[in-house]
Amino acid sequence: MKYRRFGNTGFNASEVSLGTWQLGSKWGDPFSEKDAIATLEEAYDQGVNFFDTADVYQDGESQRAIAKFIKGKEDKVFVSTKIGRRLDSHVAEGYNEKNLRGFVEDCLKNLDVDALDNVLLHCPPTQVFYEPEVFFAMDKMKKEGLIKNYGVSVEKVEEGIKALDYNISSVEIIYNMFRLRPADNFFKMAKEHDVGTIVRVPLASGLLTGKYTLDTKFGKNDHRTTNRNGEEFDAGETFSGVDYATGVKAAQELDERLGAGNKLAPMALRYILMNDGVSTVIPGASKPEQIERNVTAAELPPFTHEQMGIVRDVYDKYIKNPVQYKW
Repeated sequence: MKYRRFGNTGFNASEVSLGTWQLGSKWGDPFSEKDAIATLEEAYDQGVNFFDTADVYQDGESQRAIAKFIKGKEDKVFVSTKIGRRLDSHVAEGYNEKNLRGFVEDCLKNLDVDALDNVLLHCPPTQVFYEPEVFFAMDKMKKEGLIKNYGVSVEKVEEGIKALDYNISSVEIIYNMFRLRPADNFFKMAKEHDVGTIVRVPLASGLLTGKYTLDTKFGKNDHRTTNRNGEEFDAGETFSGVDYATGVKAAQELDERLGAGNKLAPMALRYILMNDGVSTVIPGASKPEQIERNVTAAELPPFTHEQMGIVRDVYDKYIKNPVQYKW
């Protein structure tokens, strides 16, 4: 495993880390603490030292599993947690000091720590980025020692850029072979501000494994079934906002032209790491055996100029319109 400086936090994060939206379960399935702990331990054994979670993941079970896992490892790992999605109505007005403080206090209990390594506002409405009082409240909690660092998770590039106006340490953003726009300007700007970047949805909800077909079925409670048109939350979270049939076709072409040979997933992660503005990428895993597939990405050779061109060509051909213009 290789490590990269995580902005102004003073921490060096594993290039490939772990996102825990799926931890201990597939989307919509019952949570298994045993599987969760085993997955976390396997990731740690493979050199992963950065773990991304949220207070809404498995209704706090993800955080509580992480709390058990990090005992005795507190100085060796970094846990980034998101808050805000527990609001009954996810509106800008809900991002006030009282609510934010309550969310932080609950996270402290769930993770069983005295201070949170990093807190991200969980894809708040765009208006929040234009309300400095929200960020001043986070500054206050940082000064009090409840949190060590804070930042934002965003849906749109413009939100990430706007967040750089504040005293943040990190931005979590969607970036993958089907979502190239952050590489145009955002990563460079974040680096100039000494802000760490966390790349989420790196495999476009699994499309970039190259294993899905038009006949693939997902669980009835899986967001890949229920949120294809943004019915539950932003459509960009599911398949990176790409029409499913189009994404299947584009992934198949990438697989063939890159000569991936059933290794499109690690290649897709390696592609993300080609950008030196990326601090860490957080593919998910629900079971230990999925960890090795993810971490091998850091060991793959760099993309050639020709391969980089293939990714851009497929993106321009299938994905750019309308994804480039929406997010």
